[in-house]
Amino acid sequence: MAVKFYKSENQVPLEMHKVRMVQKLSLLPVDERLKRIQAAGNNTFLLQNKDVYMDMLTDSGVNAMSDQQFAASFIADDSYAGSATFLRVKKAIKDVFGTDNVLPCHQGRAAENILAEAYVTEGKVAFMNFHFTTTKAHVTRKGGSVEELVDPKGLLPQSNDPFKGNYNLENLRQRIDAVGADNVAFVRVEAGTNLIGGQPVSLENMLAVTDICHEKGVRSVLDASLLQDNIYFMKTREARCKYMEVGDIYRLLADHFDIIYFSARKLSFSKGGIITSKDPKFTKEMMSFIPLYEGFLTYGGIDVRTMESMAVGLYESLDMEYISQGPEFINYLCKELDDYGVPVILPAGGLGCHLNAGAFVPDMPHNQYPAAAVAAALYIAGGVRGMERGTMSEQREPDGTERYAELELMRLAVPRRVFTLSQIKYCADRVKWLWDNRELIGGLEWTEEPEVLRFFFGRMKEIGYWQEKLAEKFQKDFGDSL
Repeated sequence: MAVKFYKSENQVPLEMHKVRMVQKLSLLPVDERLKRIQAAGNNTFLLQNKDVYMDMLTDSGVNAMSDQQFAASFIADDSYAGSATFLRVKKAIKDVFGTDNVLPCHQGRAAENILAEAYVTEGKVAFMNFHFTTTKAHVTRKGGSVEELVDPKGLLPQSNDPFKGNYNLENLRQRIDAVGADNVAFVRVEAGTNLIGGQPVSLENMLAVTDICHEKGVRSVLDASLLQDNIYFMKTREARCKYMEVGDIYRLLADHFDIIYFSARKLSFSKGGIITSKDPKFTKEMMSFIPLYEGFLTYGGIDVRTMESMAVGLYESLDMEYISQGPEFINYLCKELDDYGVPVILPAGGLGCHLNAGAFVPDMPHNQYPAAAVAAALYIAGGVRGMERGTMSEQREPDGTERYAELELMRLAVPRRVFTLSQIKYCADRVKWLWDNRELIGGLEWTEEPEVLRFFFGRMKEIGYWQEKLAEKFQKDFGDSL
């Protein structure tokens, strides 16, 4: 929430919650952090959480739930079929999105699997404003391909454009015509483009995409996992939305998109996933895959207590004070770093603050994985766990050649209602120190490279001994301080 402070040079975001439960953290000495990141193969996914001070890997499933969400979990109905809990989830979906047809699944990537099973066959094309790692993996696993049609402005690290996730609409028309509507699996809009900095999509652009899909006779799909962040940006950056109720935006989108799916690990700050549609035709086409891959149609692999929390969280996602916390804390962190000269993606998007690792270490080639190197370096510098969102997160081409990322980003996710402002300032301080010592950061090379989703499991080693030198410099500058 934006509140002006009477005696403060810099305006800061104000938490609209109070902390009623705490979890102890530890901050290891720098020499121990060096050992831990090397033991983890320089992959922050493989770090043990007990060795992490600030876990900024993701905002998926690690957000703080509200007291009302925890309270709701105690009324869960454990019935395998005909569960009252599922009926409450259906009512929440109906009240928020205005849709009657609901398929539950255990999380967002499970929904992507169902979509791929139902609509992707050999040679089909899925158009996206920008791909997400698991979405693309499911499409290519079924023999399809992904084409990214984000407007070129979306790939500019810094600009004044408020909606860098927008589709290039003319390209979308041309590509549908070129491949033929029958060869299009679906057109997917990611509301908050994860891999290019959580950049939002305007309401105007989303509706234009659905108009083109209806005109051309192809399916339109909305990935609504980051929709609450995206709606915050619509409300604060798009004139049309300024005086619209949040719920009106949800329902307007559901009126236009054929299929909506989301990860409740993000939208609603609980866990699980949902596929929903106004037209029962689409849910009927996907329905048989739910019992096959997920669970019965009234739980879809989700624990019923979690489903109760999801229902409450969906209602809370209509509250601007609730959905503003993430974007405003992210904007604060981005501004702190930008004011210091650290290259970050601007304007600030949702999900997290994204360091432009390509500018952090501009002379490092893509095949030494700059974003992964910066992520490893920041853990050494501060015990902060971020996530590589660059070439390491891509998958190799069928011929084995490396596909270089459009942007080499290191993401510092900001889980909602988890960190205090002093922790955010600590993160900014350690990033600033690393920026001042960036000449010490070297590259990485594979020691174990999985074929699929390598950024989850792969292991790397430093090229040379740059990590030891970075730790030595930290000890020189900070002494015995952690």
